[in-house]
Amino acid sequence: MRSRIPQPAGIAALLLAFAGAWQFGEGIYIHLKAHLAQHLIANAWTRSLQGEPQAKPWPWADTWPIARLRIPADDIDVYVLADASDRSLAFGPGLVAGSAAPGTQGNSIIAAHRDTHFRFLQHLPTGTQLTVQTVDGKLHRYRLSSEQVFDARRDYLDVNAPGTTLTLLTCYPFDAVIPGGPLRYAATAVPL
Repeated sequence: MRSRIPQPAGIAALLLAFAGAWQFGEGIYIHLKAHLAQHLIANAWTRSLQGEPQAKPWPWADTWPIARLRIPADDIDVYVLADASDRSLAFGPGLVAGSAAPGTQGNSIIAAHRDTHFRFLQHLPTGTQLTVQTVDGKLHRYRLSSEQVFDARRDYLDVNAPGTTLTLLTCYPFDAVIPGGPLRYAATAVPL
């Protein structure tokens, strides 16, 4: 029996197939992690409503749920974490540092990834009603009033805006192949 020595084209095809499988697996992993985390965060949320301060979704977590965001008309129900660091955004939406706590005076800015928890923003029309439940159990009702795309290198969202607003923030465009980039999509809601 003769053994075959792989040809360069065969090796290249094999490497390309491996790289494609690797990238596909990474994409699936990100979505599975985000979905599973919301179940663990839901359990922590229940404990928070029962009075446990800073209830962590898993023992080594460095964040905890502070609010629950719901859009009943679109069957959206996500838990908001205490911060919007990269490590937290992998698991769910997070409150941007320096912005107002949900349901309080000022601009409450909640950020999430465009390809997981805030993917729905691209289809959310002006006028959509949403609710935010805070750890004290209170429901705060909002109506989506505007959307904008801005360049984060030049523009910013005012965390000290007068009144009470809720801003949902994510990267833009929604179908970008390469993540990140300078553009941001902001959907602003006002209290009902």
